Order: sequence, then structure tokens, then C-alpha cells
Amino acid sequence: MTKPNVFIIETLDFDDEKADRFEGKVLSKILRLNGIESEYYYIRTNRELDEIIGKFDESDFRYLHISCHGSPVSLETTLDSIPFDELGKILSPCLDKKRVFVSACEMVNKDLADALISDSECYSVIGPSEPVVFSVATIFWASFYHLMFSDNDSAMKREEIRTVLGKITDLFGVPVNYYSKSKKLGIKKVEYRPSGT
Repeated sequence: MTKPNVFIIETLDFDDEKADRFEGKVLSKILRLNGIESEYYYIRTNRELDEIIGKFDESDFRYLHISCHGSPVSLETTLDSIPFDELGKILSPCLDKKRVFVSACEMVNKDLADALISDSECYSVIGPSEPVVFSVATIFWASFYHLMFSDNDSAMKREEIRTVLGKITDLFGVPVNYYSKSKKLGIKKVEYRPSGT
């Protein structure tokens, strides 16, 4: 049985490290202030990601939050670039009945969803569809988790997620992609855009 807790993995470039832009670390502290159990790990390499994903699997936490840089085809650690097909091989074995939240520019697209959802029972992959500054991303995700756990601290249901994403997308002006597995459509995409865009 999985636990409704948040496992955070963060990886940044050296400039972000020097500027102390640790969104994932701040988010972890905010979650704890709200009484939401979380674990936080900072990594710099593909090899470390592989090790930490093992810890995520052992934790039985239901929600994986990845804070990183990315591109339309890869996750960028401090020192390595991980193509989505390789990322899928690392993550998919431990995503059954779990949700993945990605705080990275340009990464949450159909190719990432295919890599993570197609060969697993992962419920969803959610994240911004356009670049977001660190300060906004931190507040966005803190608000998302606060609202989700306020409504139901034992599970995140699809309709509740959609309602909350609609609210905070408008509030913070952050467009979001939501991918999930559908029996009829394969992988289904729902896009949330701020009103007026």
C-alpha cells in the first residue's frame, strides 16, 4: 500500500546552486510546515538519480516531484543529460499507482508521458508547459499541494486535481500539461492555460 506523501528529487545547474535557487528544498520545508510528510534529495548525476529512485521505490511514497532543468527531449541533471527513453527505464518500474509532478521548463510533453506512462501503471504526469521562474514555480507547487491535501489528505483524485490546477493556473499564470492513461485514448492530455491566453 502506497503512502500519500511527496518524494522530492532536485537537480540544478551550477549557476542555480550558487544563487541558492533550490525550489525543491524550499517546497519540502513548506510541505513539512503543512504537516505533509516529504523526503528531499539533491542529485547531480544520472548515477545518483538511479540510486535515489531506488529509495523512492522503497519509500512507498505515492507522489514523485522532480525539480530540474529540462528540454523537450531530456531531463538535465547538473552534470548529465538523460533522454526520455532512458529516464523511462529508470523511473517506470517504480511508478505503478503513483503520480509524477515535474517542475521543469519544456519537459512535460507527450514524449515524456509516453516514456513514463506507457509501460507502467503510473496515474499521471503533470507539470508546466512553458518556462516558469523559480519563485513562481515554488509558490505554484506549494499552493497545489496545500490545496490538494486540504481537500483530501489520503489521496489525490483526478477531478480534484483538475479543479485545483484550473484555479492555480489562473492565479499564477502558469500553463500546465496533465497526462494520464485512458482506456479509450491511450495517453490523454489535458492542457490548463491561464484565462485570456
